[in-house]
Amino acid sequence: VIEAQHLCMMMRGAEKQNSVTTTSAMSGQLMDKTTRAEFMRLINATE
Repeated sequence: VIEAQHLCMMMRGAEKQNSVTTTSAMSGQLMDKTTRAEFMRLINATE
């Protein structure tokens, strides 16, 4: 899971200065719905 501020979103197209784009790709154990939910809960708790 990657969260980033993309210059193309700020300067072109959407023109949102504080926009954040989140990209994710799940494989292996994270294909299991319960494991993925726990992982997402844990990484969101660190904010």
